[in-house]
Amino acid sequence: MPSAGDLCLVVGYDGSAPANRALDAAVRLLRGRTGRIDVVYIAHWSSLEMFSAGAVGEMEEDFDEVEQELRAEAAERLRGREERWGFVRRQGPIAEELITVAAAARDAYVSVAIVVGSSSHAAHRMVGSVAVSLARHSPVPLIIVP
Repeated sequence: MPSAGDLCLVVGYDGSAPANRALDAAVRLLRGRTGRIDVVYIAHWSSLEMFSAGAVGEMEEDFDEVEQELRAEAAERLRGREERWGFVRRQGPIAEELITVAAAARDAYVSVAIVVGSSSHAAHRMVGSVAVSLARHSPVPLIIVP
């Protein structure tokens, strides 16, 4: 990562252990640099939920609650370690939304990178994960934290 200029680190965050490792890594990467961390929670609809009007309203309420919980968790995790951060909620396919946030940040920052944690679950290795999808499609540097 370059040491000169503003740096924006876009961190996919869902409160999981891999997401917490990614957030911790972003703090370390930003140390000694100017810039910020964008903590991004992506609410993701299943195809069945999208077709049910009742489910949409219920899921919106659930996503609102999850957003508040994750915002509080991120704030607690960053308290005393890093104050230059913001929280963003997006909705859609996870990899696509992280790329969208990172692409938008390129207008305001010299350097932008996406930081995600990797999972060791067998299903992720076999079917693919957000990290794998990002590695194939990200227009900005990608940092995958083991």
